[in-house]
Amino acid sequence: MREIKNIAIIGGGLLGGSIALAVAHHANVRIWARRTETVFCAEAMGLSATIELSDAVADADLLILCVPVGAMAKILNDAIDAGLPADCLITDVGSVKRMPHEALREVVRGAGMNFIGSHPMAGGEKGGIEQARANLFHHAACLLTNDDDVVSDQAIILENFWNRLGCNTSWMTAQEHDELVARVSHFPHLLAAVGAMVALKNPDSAVFGGGGLRDTTRVASGNPDMWAEILCENRDAILPPLRESIKEMREMLEILESADHERACEWLSEAKRRRDLIPSPISR
Repeated sequence: MREIKNIAIIGGGLLGGSIALAVAHHANVRIWARRTETVFCAEAMGLSATIELSDAVADADLLILCVPVGAMAKILNDAIDAGLPADCLITDVGSVKRMPHEALREVVRGAGMNFIGSHPMAGGEKGGIEQARANLFHHAACLLTNDDDVVSDQAIILENFWNRLGCNTSWMTAQEHDELVARVSHFPHLLAAVGAMVALKNPDSAVFGGGGLRDTTRVASGNPDMWAEILCENRDAILPPLRESIKEMREMLEILESADHERACEWLSEAKRRRDLIPSPISR
């Protein structure tokens, strides 16, 4: 089975930078970024980076797309034109999976290459390569999608790559992925944003907020452009849980309007039971 020795990371943000830091000790890795400022920041962190796509993709065994989904097809085409080897395995780190599979299918097949989707469930509300850290993926879930039936050897290579970074991997279809993350990632982001909008209707109230407000609204500080793209791309899967949340809020509204303490306790107890199913975070 082929070993991954040379890795091209397309995009120098939090995830791309963290992957580079995590694998730099056992593989040759080069980051491609559009901005020279990102290149300088990467180099200051001891990483190899360039604005020349041909330099980044030369001899690559694995190419990781760490760019918005809407930009992937063009950048992959450019990478192929810049000399990306025909036997290079291609993956991404996008938060949705149906769109990358659809957008890249024609490009990949035309070049005789293979694409398998990856989604490491790691990150933070603050982006940029300056936030990167080598242990970002320790104990994180990584969801893998192989809707185009890439041969098993390639799938094993990619799974081993993420396992080596510390991820716990799971395989599913792109549709299953998008429906899952709509509930456990994208919908919670909407809730955090709603919490910020309602709790801080008067922005001056922010100085009185405690840990509860900070914790429940933390991810609302994420990049608005990035999250707008994610939410719109996965809107079909997000709409059902969003409608369910409206139903739950209406139920609580009825409970409070009737001052029904017993129903309120039952509702909150069930919410607590479900919340307590989430594993405790492992120190990183």
